[in-house]
Amino acid sequence: MDDAVWDVTVFTKNRERLLKSEVSDGFFEQVLKQARAQQLLSADHFTVDGTLMEAWAGQKSFQRKDGKTQPPEDGGSNPTVNFHGEERRNDTHRSTTDPEARLFKKSRGSESKLSYMAHVLMENRNGLVVDTRLTKSTGKAERESAWMMAWRVARGERRITLGGDKNYDTQQLVASLRGIKATPHVAQNEHARRTSAIDERTTRHDGYAVSQRKRVEEIFGWIKTIAGLRKTKHRGRKRVGWMFTFAAAAFNLVRLRNLTALAAV
Repeated sequence: MDDAVWDVTVFTKNRERLLKSEVSDGFFEQVLKQARAQQLLSADHFTVDGTLMEAWAGQKSFQRKDGKTQPPEDGGSNPTVNFHGEERRNDTHRSTTDPEARLFKKSRGSESKLSYMAHVLMENRNGLVVDTRLTKSTGKAERESAWMMAWRVARGERRITLGGDKNYDTQQLVASLRGIKATPHVAQNEHARRTSAIDERTTRHDGYAVSQRKRVEEIFGWIKTIAGLRKTKHRGRKRVGWMFTFAAAAFNLVRLRNLTALAAV
């Protein structure tokens, strides 16, 4: 306790080494190894979800790629910018602060923000994160990540179930999941103009209702509030993904502590 505190330059010099290495993935796997040793992980039932993570970039940085953005009239370090009447799209504009961030909104009526999309795969027994992904924000990112993470778990070798919200209810994803022995337990999207890809072959089983869990939302809530990643403090998909995986590992550690405490009672 009486030893001198490390100089701040120790962390500064090693920050790049930590970000460039696979320390985050290794830490995540070691935490999962502990959970697996205590038989706390389900090997058969999972839930997937995605959320937007706001990028460390402001709307003013989202400018035309061809450099034809009109300079502000007042100038200065914090100029007034009026976007009214301007069509701003990811194929014509990009952020000068974080070029990998994309302008996106997840639902109608919500505000478009420069963001990334974070994805988790949760096992259903105790609500632990077993896989993470961070992608660019696109309309297909959630479904593509769901298939990828399900494939990593199943590998086409054993039957699993995969729960999710109605955003995952598409003919293409449902068929692709069944092709890798993953039974889709996603919520039915029964909008007036479309037909759900989930039929009675799936809904008639009791396990389908059990898979409709909202515990996965708690993971994102913890990561955004307690871990402080509602708005990331890093730029670039690789760095943001590093921090997201590290935060998911920290969530698992807290969850393991709580589960161990309950078992001891």
